[in-house]
Amino acid sequence: MANHLNVNELVSGMRVALLSRAPAPLLSTALLKFKSAATSTRVCRMAASPSSGAARSGAPSASSAIDFLSICHRLKTTKRTGWVRKDVKNPESIADHMYRMSLMALIASDVPGVDRNKCIKMAIVHDIAEAIVGDITPMDGVSKTEKNQREQAALDHMCKVLGGGSTAKEITELWTEYEENSSPEAKFVKDLDKVEMILQALEYEDEQGKDLDEFFQSTAGKFQTETGKAWASEIVSRRKSK
Repeated sequence: MANHLNVNELVSGMRVALLSRAPAPLLSTALLKFKSAATSTRVCRMAASPSSGAARSGAPSASSAIDFLSICHRLKTTKRTGWVRKDVKNPESIADHMYRMSLMALIASDVPGVDRNKCIKMAIVHDIAEAIVGDITPMDGVSKTEKNQREQAALDHMCKVLGGGSTAKEITELWTEYEENSSPEAKFVKDLDKVEMILQALEYEDEQGKDLDEFFQSTAGKFQTETGKAWASEIVSRRKSK
């Protein structure tokens, strides 16, 4: 990139293109949502995996990195839609959610055949496209296919801003693997996604007196890993004991 990108114009144009087919209520909500413009060197593993300690080739330029990170700023400012709909006060952002998922991957027990370092990275990027399209939920009336297409287009755009190369390729591969639920790591991180959500729901119930039972019902029986099942069971047990 020879010139510094105008990130506001760049994201605004991408946002309009992605939302042009959305129902009017969703379009209005999404545009309001995006009104504001804007690993560690030690590799941790749940099981042995090829070393990723070699110097990374194709790293983004300083200009590309800052342009990309400026788009990602919206992950810090965009509130999670489910909590907004339930009138939760000061609801968490998308970045809040992904950060605690990353911590979950860091502290989880070792699982044979699952790469901890990959899980941490996947947790960090799994909702990254929401920096542009927002947090689309089933209540928005958007099909899974349409949601995936919008997020894929947003991800492609963000990786282009990043300058392509090995870093963009890794982000794309991690995101795609998660979306397709196609690896042990993806299954593990999908469980963390649900665990983090119901833990947050329990905390909002305790702090604000909310009834957020629908979030527990939506995840019941859907955990794929022993860790996910155990952590979810602990959360549900604590809720019942209140």
